[in-house]
Amino acid sequence: MIWLYTTFIYEPLLNILVFLYGVAFSDLGIAIVLVTLLIRTLSLPLSLKTLKSQRDMAALAPELERVKKQFKDDQAAQGQAMMELYRKHHINPLAGCLPLLIQIPILLGLYRVFLNVFKPESLQALYAFVPDPGTIETITLGIIDLGVRNIPLALVAGLMQYIHARYARTEDATGQAAMLNKQMQYFFPVMIIVISWSLPAGLALYWAVSTLVSIGEQWYIKRKRHVITTA
Repeated sequence: MIWLYTTFIYEPLLNILVFLYGVAFSDLGIAIVLVTLLIRTLSLPLSLKTLKSQRDMAALAPELERVKKQFKDDQAAQGQAMMELYRKHHINPLAGCLPLLIQIPILLGLYRVFLNVFKPESLQALYAFVPDPGTIETITLGIIDLGVRNIPLALVAGLMQYIHARYARTEDATGQAAMLNKQMQYFFPVMIIVISWSLPAGLALYWAVSTLVSIGEQWYIKRKRHVITTA
């Protein structure tokens, strides 16, 4: 399992980062932004599909609440009725978990990369076609050290997550869906700040840029939905 993780997650991420570091004039911050954009571009079809599923789930919330009340004393019938609703509207209730499941191993891989990329011995894992820079400079734009924690950047990452959660909140959600939206609006930003508080700032930069892309995806889905509705 460790070999699979190292071979298919850690080493590719390390090589991509080092390669883009060379392309980005040896600026680690720019390389991290490029890595983030690359990862989000590759996962864009899945992300858009998931966002659409989340919007559809929110729109379906009133009907789900009605089913729960109708079959409140019969859990089996309630579950069956809810599955029928999902099938009728072509919704996968688990689709919203897919990006998170994908992000977790990537975040773990990036965490290890950001810890090791500054060590010369870690560059021995570079592929033959990736130029070895010898050393990786941790300072980006001449002012921010991405190799150590950076509290302002951690706060920015948390703020971006809050903006994303607030923007992603659906007005048509009711009952438990509305309550969950409100809880997530505060839980995830705090979690991101706590995690980023003691980790290398490169990870906070990755999360901030990735969340900014997510906000753009949310805007695209909402705009597309608005155009279809008003057409």
